[in-house]
Amino acid sequence: MDEANTEAVLQITIDCADPARLVAFWAEALGYVPEPPPGGHATWREYWMSRGVPDDELPEGAGETAESIVPPSGVGPRVWFQQVPESKVVKNRVHLDLEVGGGREVPPAVRRERITAKVDRLTAAGATVSRVMDGPDTDYFGIVLQDPEGNEFCVG
Repeated sequence: MDEANTEAVLQITIDCADPARLVAFWAEALGYVPEPPPGGHATWREYWMSRGVPDDELPEGAGETAESIVPPSGVGPRVWFQQVPESKVVKNRVHLDLEVGGGREVPPAVRRERITAKVDRLTAAGATVSRVMDGPDTDYFGIVLQDPEGNEFCVG
């Protein structure tokens, strides 16, 4: 097989301080589920160690709970929450957009209702609203939020 034409597999990696907290939040946000450890292993740490990852390369507590989420349908990218020692300092250069409104074919009032309902669920799960995008001269409505660790994302 020509390596230049090898299909890439997309994984989204989010650096964070508390993977378990973000697994719970983003599973709720995306309708994903925590990824179970493979091969009948009790934890991801047990799995990684069975694959030869040295204990000193695993931060304390790493892999004791799920640190990634996957779509239950199997269609869509895996999201891994990688524990890092430094905190978030500046605005994200890449962010996620959750499109829940249904697009411009859906009446604006219905889109607004869907978006607001999703934002209400996400703020109850730990998100904070940063700003509302609701231009008077456009039929666009969206809300910028931050997850529990301050990562920006949009709901539109």
